[in-house]
Amino acid sequence: MHANFDHRRYLIPFRSALLPQIFTDVLVIGAGVAGLQAALAAATHSDVIVLAKASLEESNTAWAQGGIAAVVDTEHDTIEAHVRNTLETGAELCDEPVVRRIVEAGPEQMRHLVDLGMPFDRHKDGRLHLGREGGHTAHRVLHAHGDATGKALAETLIAAVAAHDSVRVFNQCFALDLLTDPAEEGRCLGAITYHPRYGLQMIWAAATILASGGCGQVFRESTNPPVATGDGLAMAYRAGAELADLEFTQFHPTTLYIAGASRSLISEAVRGEGAYLVNGAGERFMVGQHELAELAPRDTVSRAILRQLAADARGIYLDVRHLDTGRFSSRFPGIAAKLREFDLDPGRHLIPIRPAAHYLIGGVRVDERSRTSLEGLYACGEVACTGLHGANRLASNSLLEGLVCGEDAGRDCHDLVRAALVRPRPIVSDIRISQRPWLDLADITSSLKSLMWRQMGIERRGDQLAGIVTELDHWAGYTLDKIFDEREGWEVQNQLWTAALLTRSALARTESRGTHCRLDFPERRADLRVHLVWQRGRSTPATVPVAHAQQES
Repeated sequence: MHANFDHRRYLIPFRSALLPQIFTDVLVIGAGVAGLQAALAAATHSDVIVLAKASLEESNTAWAQGGIAAVVDTEHDTIEAHVRNTLETGAELCDEPVVRRIVEAGPEQMRHLVDLGMPFDRHKDGRLHLGREGGHTAHRVLHAHGDATGKALAETLIAAVAAHDSVRVFNQCFALDLLTDPAEEGRCLGAITYHPRYGLQMIWAAATILASGGCGQVFRESTNPPVATGDGLAMAYRAGAELADLEFTQFHPTTLYIAGASRSLISEAVRGEGAYLVNGAGERFMVGQHELAELAPRDTVSRAILRQLAADARGIYLDVRHLDTGRFSSRFPGIAAKLREFDLDPGRHLIPIRPAAHYLIGGVRVDERSRTSLEGLYACGEVACTGLHGANRLASNSLLEGLVCGEDAGRDCHDLVRAALVRPRPIVSDIRISQRPWLDLADITSSLKSLMWRQMGIERRGDQLAGIVTELDHWAGYTLDKIFDEREGWEVQNQLWTAALLTRSALARTESRGTHCRLDFPERRADLRVHLVWQRGRSTPATVPVAHAQQES
């Protein structure tokens, strides 16, 4: 990394002794599925504080239309089939022991959600309604309220957290940085935070669980909510944690594409119900390109859409006109309502779509118990890299991962909490006032998003990636040396850190694999069947072999 990205340890100057002090056993940063699940598990043995950057209701989880993949119909599905589908989609980069452990935990997690009151969709006879999505060979995806599974899941977990006396939730609380003491190298001690009402606060914790979500907002076209600015990735990097597989960003093939309007996800479940993908001539173009046609893995579909647009600029569409209109509206009420806003009748009109950045597959590197390379720091959910997804995530595996790994983190930190003494440390962050000119934050944000979308999107080339690196280093020189006192400034800085990490990772992987498509290196390389691991202070990544089943102990 350029010196601009490795010089700064904290976003703001501070002296820990002069700020308000808060103490807790477990600090959870993030309030999506992984964070809430971690909080519930940790609350069985410890006091917990949950930080929500915005409100509890605003997260990638709450925005998720897709469902949760789990083998609950053992008559027509098997754990082995789910494992196989995950491995095949992951393009030989999944850690098989991790895949097996998370998939095997799926049925019990679904039973637990039912006990919590999760309103899964059911048939009239009470059986769970199971959908099918890209990459799956069986109907195993559970939904709630049709296309509002994430919202229902968030509401279920929020209610459970609210009912727990051992959990405190700090809404609108921005985590600026993870705390480390130079005298205790390699250990996380909590976080420094900012709240609009209470200002800066030092939150000391025996265990810190990072569950801050993804970074879709570094791309111009994204399905993510505004809060997904990569804060967790940036703060983990600054603290010295290892990060892996950052070159793999999954682009969702189908978002509603209306000029001038924000992008809205069109769930993969729509294709699972039988929707066709057609080009401007009305022709289905996935038939013959993949044995699963419209239900091929997302990277395959996204690249096929790009090729169609290059050949015919008239657009790409979802065609559901052959489906029962009433069933479509009842199955996908949220999507139907969004289409009505633009006078689109799915029974008569084609639905214009384009791909958009959707999910970061890599993240903070963790072991089988969700522990990072920093003692005292766990990571789970989209901010983490578990090895489950490999080079391409199987649809609807992310919520499952958040549930399983969030619970792992919350449970595992029990011994750490019992052994640690939570006490303040004298930490000083001394940052000099910048002498360089001030840049317009809105312009940097817009330029960054456009640059990343054009040259770090679905298809990439080495010369373009190198150009991004140069541009980011230039912007960093005039942005990362500044001291901001509001969320917007900190988010821009975090986005620059995140974009630089993603781009350097993409430049380092000189092959095409999964979601990472290098036009100048179109073939998959056997010697690059490894995880690329980055850490602050290193100019090149370390490599870690993929874990195979026989390595499981």
